[in-house]
Amino acid sequence: MTALDPAARLSDPRVPDGPLADKWAHYQSTCPLVSAANKKTLTVLVVGTGLAGSSAAAALAEAGYQVVSFCIQDSPRRAHSVAAQGGINAAKNYQNDSDSVFRMFVDTLKGGDFRSREADVYRLAECSGALIDQAVAQGVPFAREYGGSLKNRSFGGVQVRRTFYARGQTGQQLLLGAVSALHRQVAAGRVTVHTRHDVLDVVVDEGRAVGLVARNLDTGALERHSGHAVVLATGGYATLYYLSTMAAGCNATALWRAHKRGALLACPSWTQFHPTSLPQTGPHQSKLTLMSESLRNDGRIWVPRAPGDGRPPDDIPDSERDYFLERRYPAFGNLVPRDIASRALRERIVAGHGVGPLSNAVYLDFRDALAEHGRGVIESRYRNLFRMYHQITGIDAYTQPMKISPAAHFSMGGLWVDYELCTTVPGLFAIGECNYSVHGANRLGANSLLQACVDGSFILPVTLGRTMSARVGQPRPATDSPAFEACEAAVRARLERLVAVGGRTPSRDFHRALGSILSERCGVSRERSQLESAIAEIVELRERFWREVGVPGGAAGVNAELERAGRVADFLELGELVCRDALRREESCGAHFRVEHQRPDGGAQRDDARFAHVSCWAHAGEGAAVHHAEPLRFEAVPLQDRSYR
Repeated sequence: MTALDPAARLSDPRVPDGPLADKWAHYQSTCPLVSAANKKTLTVLVVGTGLAGSSAAAALAEAGYQVVSFCIQDSPRRAHSVAAQGGINAAKNYQNDSDSVFRMFVDTLKGGDFRSREADVYRLAECSGALIDQAVAQGVPFAREYGGSLKNRSFGGVQVRRTFYARGQTGQQLLLGAVSALHRQVAAGRVTVHTRHDVLDVVVDEGRAVGLVARNLDTGALERHSGHAVVLATGGYATLYYLSTMAAGCNATALWRAHKRGALLACPSWTQFHPTSLPQTGPHQSKLTLMSESLRNDGRIWVPRAPGDGRPPDDIPDSERDYFLERRYPAFGNLVPRDIASRALRERIVAGHGVGPLSNAVYLDFRDALAEHGRGVIESRYRNLFRMYHQITGIDAYTQPMKISPAAHFSMGGLWVDYELCTTVPGLFAIGECNYSVHGANRLGANSLLQACVDGSFILPVTLGRTMSARVGQPRPATDSPAFEACEAAVRARLERLVAVGGRTPSRDFHRALGSILSERCGVSRERSQLESAIAEIVELRERFWREVGVPGGAAGVNAELERAGRVADFLELGELVCRDALRREESCGAHFRVEHQRPDGGAQRDDARFAHVSCWAHAGEGAAVHHAEPLRFEAVPLQDRSYR
């Protein structure tokens, strides 16, 4: 089976037979194995050193493979995983509130609006408990109860407490544990880490991934690296929207180049907007700051009942406040899933109830929690988050409400993968946020860190066996082959083309313009005519980019502006496909809200008869893509209305 046979790949995502609860155990008992003696003769390339990449590199090396790791930063510790604040989910039921693996599976499937593969979602919940045990063993300082047991709190979309956390630094602490495991394997000689390397293309030879071409950011030199398998762990692409909660350096280049080499891209339009971001304060900003969803455990969200009410919040009595999430969704209140919360916030802001200097925010108020629990308890839960808010805004959230607003945050879409986390290109795997796997049309909070860790530590080291068992006895692919020569030549020609444009407009201006188009036309809500105009504007913007972009310096040496321009060029292509995907899906589901398809109460209206599938796109040239679909079947949990009222 080759990368050119997408229909056959989608018809067989390699989900094991048998009852849902037995599938993963059955797979592990029957999957192909590679002996310890053979593993040390096989090389795996892992691109990315966030939680997914570091976990995978450490676990694969621990298993015996030779691993070559690529980090775009100057250290794996600087991966964007450090920005995750609130926690990581696991169905351990420490709180004795009737949680279970099945309940977590149902919450996740429902949270994604029934647009993900049942078997993958169940496996995520099933592996969650072991992941917490591993993290504790790695030294992650999770919060604990007085008696020593691990503490949990609630997150959006659930009615139990299953989120483990390390104050507001959960991602950072988990990454420190994973990177420590990675460095242990570096010291053992089983992992080689290339820092400050930007992977610019995937080498595919006779339909199989055999390596990559990377640019050394410290010298500008292009390098070829080969392996028996290639693993992408490069994160999401919400920076497509320019203003997002992602680090400015996050990009889609490796994912997009893999797509152009034959890997199908699944549901690219499914981008989550996080409801608790700090609002934009002016045109000078290049990113937004995330405030953890955990704050919604104690903070109450409200706006003035009267539009345009500019009074200070303390001057607005309770009778003139609208706690609209509690009013609309009494069963979940402020802890509704992110897509529902973001739409509700956006609706109130657009209706004229926004607060702040630009009237683009709502209040997140801790007055009642402080009165109930006292300042000491709130400090113990959120001290570093309140400190960060004060440093950025100058406002003391202990005495005044925070101001929050929705912002582009997480990519549910990504490279299509089967049950083994393999893309449609044999030998090319995608893990963590850069794949489409378990979140469906909306990710529940605290499932991101879980997916990254579980994919890297527990799933990939097992499922890689099928590919690697077929490579036993084969030498590492030669980097002087025609496939490597052609790939490097294509990368070099693209870099030289960017420099040769010779325009005067910085690439950042094009990125800002693209972000504005997407935010307005393909953001929290979407509508046919707006999407059609967005596609036309993006095509025009891309054409103008290749006439007017200015890249100072040359293509051969160190050139940060060249790096940026290359990423923006990829965004301009991806942005068009995002809008085409949103246009084709004539339904509302999760974070994809088409205004033409909503229930009388304003809720999302799915069309299960036509769209209970994964939308997959094959590259067919610039601005062209061919649509394929993987049907989704629901046996353990029948399709049902998604309600949080």
